[in-house]
Amino acid sequence: MFKWILAVLGYMYFRFGGAILGFIIGSVIDNWTRSGGGFFQSIFGQQQEQKVSPGDFELNLLSLCSLVIKADGKVSQTEMDYVRSYFVQAYGKERANATFRTFNELIKDRQLSASRISGYLAARTRYPSRLQIIHFLFGIAQADGRVSEAEARIIRDISGYLQISRMDFESLKAMFFKSADNAYKILEIEKSATDAEVKKAYRQMVKKYHPDKLGHMDEAYRKGAQEKFNKVQEAYEQIQKERGI
Repeated sequence: MFKWILAVLGYMYFRFGGAILGFIIGSVIDNWTRSGGGFFQSIFGQQQEQKVSPGDFELNLLSLCSLVIKADGKVSQTEMDYVRSYFVQAYGKERANATFRTFNELIKDRQLSASRISGYLAARTRYPSRLQIIHFLFGIAQADGRVSEAEARIIRDISGYLQISRMDFESLKAMFFKSADNAYKILEIEKSATDAEVKKAYRQMVKKYHPDKLGHMDEAYRKGAQEKFNKVQEAYEQIQKERGI
């Protein structure tokens, strides 16, 4: 459609040469439109998600795991086993064994860049998937009993590189730290929030963290999403109990 419109307009203003140029530009626009509107998304500044192969995603996720495990200056076997368990659930024992040979090399690699790896994933994964990555990384850090300050710091940095909002990061972090107001942090509200604001926040969090948003991911990832969803439910129930609502 666009190719003929621009061809006519080109001919009106620039004659034959303008018609050819308009036809070419219009053909490009038509192709972009048929492929999902990438042309218009680029005009309005919307980032068009690039695809990432399962192998590339797996390698980059393992790299982030290794950065978290090494953050406190020691390699915890418990944290290593946590990652291994995830990959066994996701891909089966045989593939997990092959994957872990790569992981052992990544643990030794001192040149890994959190910003480069996270930037690659940020451009190629959906926001709910990136939220689950941060949740998974906190799970690794907590596998040995506590999340150290160094581990929390590297996860915070990775979260920023993944373009996760500060409130979403604090909400995920609160799921792994015990404090008097962590239930409110999980729901991304202040303790002074009204009952109506609490209910509204809960509805928003249920919508944001519902496991169905990760239906395209593997079973292990969906299990992690369910755990996060349960934390939201627990936080809301705790506040309900405290307030009698």
